Amino acid sequence: MSQELRNLEPKALWNKFADLNAVPRASKKEERVIAFVKQFGESLGLETQIDKVGNVIIRKPASAGMEDRKPIVMQSHLDMVHQKNNDTHFDFDTQGIAMYVDGDWVRARGTTLGADNGLGVATIMAILESKEIKHPPLEALFTIDEETGMTGAMGLEGGLLKGEILLNLDTEEDDEIGIGCAGGIDVTATRNYTSEATRENSTAYLITVTGLQGGHSGMDIHKGLGNANKLMNRLLFKATEECNAQIASIDGGSLRNAIPRESNAVVTLSNTHKEAFLAEMQLLTKDIQAEYKTLEPGLKLELKETTMPDTVMNTDAQELLVKSLYAAHNGVFRMSPAIADLVETSNNVARVLVKDGSIHIGCLTRSSVESSKMDLANSLRSCFELMGCEVTLSGDYPGWEPNPDSAILKVLDDIYTKMYGERANIAACHAGLECGILGQNYPGMDMISFGPTIKGAHSPDERASISSAQKYWKFVLEILENIPKK
Repeated sequence: MSQELRNLEPKALWNKFADLNAVPRASKKEERVIAFVKQFGESLGLETQIDKVGNVIIRKPASAGMEDRKPIVMQSHLDMVHQKNNDTHFDFDTQGIAMYVDGDWVRARGTTLGADNGLGVATIMAILESKEIKHPPLEALFTIDEETGMTGAMGLEGGLLKGEILLNLDTEEDDEIGIGCAGGIDVTATRNYTSEATRENSTAYLITVTGLQGGHSGMDIHKGLGNANKLMNRLLFKATEECNAQIASIDGGSLRNAIPRESNAVVTLSNTHKEAFLAEMQLLTKDIQAEYKTLEPGLKLELKETTMPDTVMNTDAQELLVKSLYAAHNGVFRMSPAIADLVETSNNVARVLVKDGSIHIGCLTRSSVESSKMDLANSLRSCFELMGCEVTLSGDYPGWEPNPDSAILKVLDDIYTKMYGERANIAACHAGLECGILGQNYPGMDMISFGPTIKGAHSPDERASISSAQKYWKFVLEILENIPKK
């Protein structure tokens, strides 16, 4: 990794981020990063514990003169989203993230960067290590598995933490102070289907959708970006309806919290339909690329002949699949009537896998309103049950209800205005922060969220602003020094 990154200011922050990013830390595979943070806390001689689900808690006494301040919890999650470009050779299980400096941005080479939420983790580590930074009694809470289930926050027992104020460092715009977020629920549809032998005198084609931006399925859902699974289904609908194509396999998307960037499908069709198929696909490809030319200039929809598969889906199952995926809602479902420009409810059709007689469809439904979340989840459930799927609703977690009268909000708002001469954007977001879940077991804790500017989270275009990190670091130090007295 370039020494250029370690020389960035503030060095304490970027060096801790570099150390952290050398450790593989996929969601549900956090054993190494848990051990890394535990060893870090113990090496400083600080009280360090791992709770029953794997969260790491490190306690540091107040710095001199700050003992009378309210105790605080600084919180970030250890796991990161693992996404890479299809032409990038990288093993997330064994390799550290390859980072580089690009103007005002820190980026990774063909993969996600892990600034979400690695910069928050690095911030807390730097404060724990420092002997100069003034701070009140401090508990550092490093949660696990935020990205794929919130299981760290959900498993944190009441009574472990003594802090009265929680600073969540997981917001991705440096002029924003977060006071609320969406909850979410996973919608999973599965069914088996009967395969048929491929027809004689047929040709197989590989259809690929690539080059989409992807992004965070909450924070970026309002942008109207292309969803590879939905675009693939448009092609398959046309191919099966008008060219009598048969689907052999589909493999699209990956993680529920990432807008899918790529999809691959194999279809077969009679040689008598080849000319019509190629013509129809060319016309539809032009239409789709014209629709997305501004938002998705890198979009590629390609066809090429491939090895003939042994079997394909039976016609009835195939028809139900493509029509159900067409009907399944993707994107913004409802905007908030209470907060301007806030997405209230949305869905991401994140994963479609059809192979060897089995169908798997995975969605993530988000909302800041519980009843609206369940309304959309039940709509999707009904859609998939009509195609004969077994549908499960799982991983349900609550939103974080905004509290405009929060005492810590007033502190941060006043500090920001004093430092920068303008008011911060006080807002709720359409992402899943852990504050709502943590508040269930710590209902009296005053919570706030903020962070440096990060763009393209959950995609290989993820990047962190260097100048914003400097602004954010100064903001953090000022907040710590101005925590109210008990």
